[in-house]
Amino acid sequence: MDLDDWTPGARPRHGIGPREGLPPGLVWPSRRGEPGGPTDWQTRSGAFRSTGGGNWVPSDVQVSVDQRIVEAAARLPAHGGVTGWAALRWCGGRWFSGLGPDSSLRPATLAVGTRHTLRPDGRIVVSQEHVPPSEMGRVRGLRVTSPCWSVAFEMRKASSDEAAVVAFEMAAYDDLVSVAELTAFTESALWIRQGVQRVRDVLPLLDENSWSPMEPVMRLAWQLEAGAPRPLANCPVFDLSGRFVGTPDLLDPVAGVYGMYDGGLHLAGEVRHADVEKEAAYRRLGLEGATMMAGDVRDRGAFVGRLREAYARAERRPSDMRLWLPEPPVWWVPTSTVEQRRALSSYDRMRLLRYRKAA
Repeated sequence: MDLDDWTPGARPRHGIGPREGLPPGLVWPSRRGEPGGPTDWQTRSGAFRSTGGGNWVPSDVQVSVDQRIVEAAARLPAHGGVTGWAALRWCGGRWFSGLGPDSSLRPATLAVGTRHTLRPDGRIVVSQEHVPPSEMGRVRGLRVTSPCWSVAFEMRKASSDEAAVVAFEMAAYDDLVSVAELTAFTESALWIRQGVQRVRDVLPLLDENSWSPMEPVMRLAWQLEAGAPRPLANCPVFDLSGRFVGTPDLLDPVAGVYGMYDGGLHLAGEVRHADVEKEAAYRRLGLEGATMMAGDVRDRGAFVGRLREAYARAERRPSDMRLWLPEPPVWWVPTSTVEQRRALSSYDRMRLLRYRKAA
């Protein structure tokens, strides 16, 4: 998120529309009979569709994830804001797609406290937690909770510790929140909130350099199920001359073991060809690899077995076959933390963070 977009403590304004900050292409819902709103005949004829709470938009408005968030925000009373995954998405978290594990649409959560008349439905759920005014603000025309509050809410309400870790790391991908910020926020603002213990429990497991949702899943299996040392996320690999070779999803540079996630996308011809080339380059350096397949997500046993075999092979390699640098060369610009990425110039962000286009 561009921090200049965040207006903390924004005073509520009911019925804001596109001229007051909404991005082009998104439509603020209207009510029957109000200026710009549909007539009774238009709602009955199918020219408009209901968005809930007595609101309507033209039927040809695309139901994108951002449009769904706008339609949910239009149902806010004069207080409160959008929170959870929808707020993170609105603040720039591109991995928050609004889809559940089964690809069903997730409702947006509105944080409105106890004074409201909202009824949850398939489009929205309602949080009655009190959000301090300092954690409520305005981004691109919508009232949302702060990134720290939103990610902590998503983590506290997640279905598992693993899902909580994924939620944080996908927010960190777009530099919305750092581990240090979440740690301080947890103790200052969440000390008795329901679910806060989960946030505390997973803090030591969090990383700020995962590039996709499956990478933290693989890393947790690596650490917690295989019992192997914690690997580095997306750590660049260099040969002994300092030439950049590639960036595996996970890397134990001491043992010489790397991990890659191979999902459905990687079956495509060009992507699979690139993966095979990288694997061959890593083997030439003496690195041993283990791949997690999409089918390993439900049962991690096969991946754990492959990983342990990779560690066993790496341990048998002679020292003169370890042809990679244990650390990046001095000229390399590190971007593995939120703080490092925020400190980049606009030019360096464009140059060094091109991988984010894949999201």
